[in-house]
Amino acid sequence: MTDRQLIIVAALTLMVGVGAGAFGAHGLKRMITPDMLSVWQTAVLYQLIHGLGMLAIAALGSRMGTPLLSLSGTVMFAGILIFSGSLYALVLTGTKWLGAITPIGGLAFLIAWAMVAVAAYRS
Repeated sequence: MTDRQLIIVAALTLMVGVGAGAFGAHGLKRMITPDMLSVWQTAVLYQLIHGLGMLAIAALGSRMGTPLLSLSGTVMFAGILIFSGSLYALVLTGTKWLGAITPIGGLAFLIAWAMVAVAAYRS
């Protein structure tokens, strides 16, 4: 992803994260258990944190100019889709096996941040 594309994806990810947080606080609060609301909030938190992470990666892109950094933004976005997406789907559908794929998204986050560190070290 180019820096410009990453900024666009990050901004949209953050926008959706804010909406998901509001939906959880106002729309879902009365419809799901407190445990499931906590799961929803975890999904929102990780989405927002890693959306900001993608913005930081884009900001560093022009300064460091390494393909590894660009790839880390893509991996981070994949982590958001898998981690937060699986938790959102778990809460909305009650399909328990979705929780089993959530750690794959967490692993993508770890890999993305490691890639950022390696890119910084190499530049």
